[in-house]
Amino acid sequence: MFFGRKPAPVSWIIVFLGNPGPRYDNTRHNAGFMAADAIEKKTGTKINKIKFNALTATVTLGGAKALAMKPQTFMNLSGGAVRQAMRYWKVPLSNVISISDDVSLPVGKIRVRRSGSAGGHNGLKDIIDKCGGEGFPRIKIGVGAPPHSEYEMVDWVLAKLSSEEAKLIGAAAESAAACVELMLSQDIDAAMAEYN
Repeated sequence: MFFGRKPAPVSWIIVFLGNPGPRYDNTRHNAGFMAADAIEKKTGTKINKIKFNALTATVTLGGAKALAMKPQTFMNLSGGAVRQAMRYWKVPLSNVISISDDVSLPVGKIRVRRSGSAGGHNGLKDIIDKCGGEGFPRIKIGVGAPPHSEYEMVDWVLAKLSSEEAKLIGAAAESAAACVELMLSQDIDAAMAEYN
């Protein structure tokens, strides 16, 4: 009988960081969710199954099976959703790839890191705090820094993108999706050499 059978296991988790709801669509902080849209397009799947306090889908990318997830807990609490998925699928932290916005990178630039600190990003900080440390690869999508120092960071990252910024970040999101595929088909070194 096929009833109750667990689906084939995944060996990777790809976590796209953002905030749920239409209020946050097309904002800098949702660059990770834009990369999720690019993965959907690339794999022909919809990340829409509710599990682990996230929208999820099992995707095959670069010859590997991965859980694609968009936590619905708001950015600052993303780690709880990731921890649940890691425990369920028994995926080590080294096989969790995060994709998020980064204010220290120019708009539309991407950077791949093997591991590292949160760098002031609260979504990454929560994953580090709840999932066992900094040892997970990440892809950062540049959204640029506020134009002057008096600008509140929260206002900057939650502001709507201009049409030019949306175009650049949309292209970077597609590059991030291609980068994930390269990481899964080869390794992180190949992705760093290609995209950094």
